[in-house]
Amino acid sequence: MITFHIITLFPDACKPYLDASILGRAQEAKKIKIKYYNPRDFTLDKWARVDRRPYGGGPGMVLEPESILKAAQKALGRKKGEIYFFDTSGMQFTNTMARAAAKKVKDIVLICGHYEGIDARVQKILKAKKITVGPYTLTGGELPAMLVIDAISRQIPGVLGRFDSLEEERTASAEVYTRPEVFVWKSKKHRVPKVLLSGNHKLIDEWKKQL
Repeated sequence: MITFHIITLFPDACKPYLDASILGRAQEAKKIKIKYYNPRDFTLDKWARVDRRPYGGGPGMVLEPESILKAAQKALGRKKGEIYFFDTSGMQFTNTMARAAAKKVKDIVLICGHYEGIDARVQKILKAKKITVGPYTLTGGELPAMLVIDAISRQIPGVLGRFDSLEEERTASAEVYTRPEVFVWKSKKHRVPKVLLSGNHKLIDEWKKQL
């Protein structure tokens, strides 16, 4: 079982998605476990404040290092795990990385930034892997964390029910169809491609590759 440790100021932003559908069933089946750590619970500030103004000036606030480091320490204790630090300059997260993590890692810590980011010393102290989920900037690290958890979890046997449900393990198609064979929308008929009705799997695979 893989345990995902999410360090976030907004755990309620993650729970509805991660507790639903396939990932929710994966937790119930003890294929994965998801735990949350709010940096506000690890600060000595009486107002539970964890953001500070950046050195050198600039807009916005930066998340302080101490509360996040304490949260990471609580998450792993003496265990060894993989720590992901989301950064647009990081390595692109891929299915290959997800597959490798699913096979060899038991504990994964995901540090979710917010506002103008996290004090850079956190990544350096923890020797966290800097990764990105795409060439764009988001308002927080919660969505990237959920993407990574989803990508890794579906590589674990039993999470998808049938392991051949993995798109990368079969001849995938950019187009999929289901019943009815002829679908009528605004008086116009839309048909399933005839090759999919042929029962000839060789021709079907060739059709899929051409899309």
